[in-house]
Amino acid sequence: MNRLFVIAVASEKGGVGKTTIANNLAVYLKALREDLPVTIASFDNHFSVDQMFALGPPATKNIAHLFEDEPPSELIRLGQYGVQYVASSRRLKPPNQPPHWLRQRLGSLGLTGLLILDTRPILDWFSEAALLAADLVIAPVKDRAALVNTAALHEVMAAAGRCERLWLLPSLVDTRARLNAEVRVHEFLAYAARERDYQVMDMFISKSPKVESLASGFSSTVRPVLTHARNTAVHPQFKRLAKSVLKRFDAAPADRHGSLMMTMQDGPGQSVTRRRQVAECPVCGLATEDRNGHFFFALCSRRRGYLHPGCYAKICTDMKPDIFTDRVGVIALTADGPGLVDPDCRLSVHLFDGHGDLLESEHIMIEATAFLNDAVGLIAGQPIDNTYRELVLLNGHVETVELKPGRSPGSPFLKKRRKIIRELRQAGLF
Repeated sequence: MNRLFVIAVASEKGGVGKTTIANNLAVYLKALREDLPVTIASFDNHFSVDQMFALGPPATKNIAHLFEDEPPSELIRLGQYGVQYVASSRRLKPPNQPPHWLRQRLGSLGLTGLLILDTRPILDWFSEAALLAADLVIAPVKDRAALVNTAALHEVMAAAGRCERLWLLPSLVDTRARLNAEVRVHEFLAYAARERDYQVMDMFISKSPKVESLASGFSSTVRPVLTHARNTAVHPQFKRLAKSVLKRFDAAPADRHGSLMMTMQDGPGQSVTRRRQVAECPVCGLATEDRNGHFFFALCSRRRGYLHPGCYAKICTDMKPDIFTDRVGVIALTADGPGLVDPDCRLSVHLFDGHGDLLESEHIMIEATAFLNDAVGLIAGQPIDNTYRELVLLNGHVETVELKPGRSPGSPFLKKRRKIIRELRQAGLF
């Protein structure tokens, strides 16, 4: 192994469990892969890294010397649980370098394996540098405020063309808390994040008084969940998180400057493009390559692909065929409520012209459209009764199918989706 994989744990809002995630992730990664070097460093000034990992006499060099011409042997120390660490510093001064310089500096250290960077709860030079240096960015979110603040992180990654590396992780989740009888808080957080076009890990970290006590600040030592909270729900959650990170590391190209597009799920590693891009018509299950079709996009699952013209026509027939004219450019199907099987749920169809302007909306009687219910679930990639809300967009015009790896299908159509979503919200329809 001769490559370095950098993980940044970042949030512009404090109190979301960022440091707890960074420290414990290092311990779990090392426990799961003992032969893999794991290193952690923090740009924050709370010294949690030192309190968990420090061994022996105080370090003479710290994170501040990372930005000077210091050899790695003077910076990197072997700490508790087999994790290497860089000692923290109360005073960090940004170097006279652009933020992307940090990636070059880390590459010059000769480190291999995994490097975790715990960032500050503000978007300063150090946080931006960590984002640009990272092969994977984990952004914990526990509430709406943290979700809103994630926009700043997303802007940095978008400007660098690396949005695929940013993943949100619901954190400090009270599993007892619900928005209503059906919707849990972490489910709503995931939904709201995907609605903003953010990638969300298919997991969460629970709120636990026991885990919080391990880093309460009353002790000079911080203990990991692995050794002192194995009887909590957080233990298997951190194990799952570490496994997903290792899968991404294993699938990363040897050239760390290459593009990384991996899913954050427990299943076999696969690219985000391939997971979201469906090679078959979801209604009939037949391949769509080298054929014409109607492009589709599901907001929550972010699945996209093509419907065969015959399957698209059947969906239209199952709705209300007389309302479809040549003016229709996009069909939007919205499912609101805890699910289509709930009596309070609503299924509606909204017609847009080719410019993305709303033409007509109509509520559909669920009990009268069994085929449409199934079709929406197949397009979304999961039963609708498992989701909080879903929006499915169908292109009314036939286009040539493009299912080449690395190419996003339906790009011209996708440019209209924000306008369509905005129109639906302004009209109170979604």
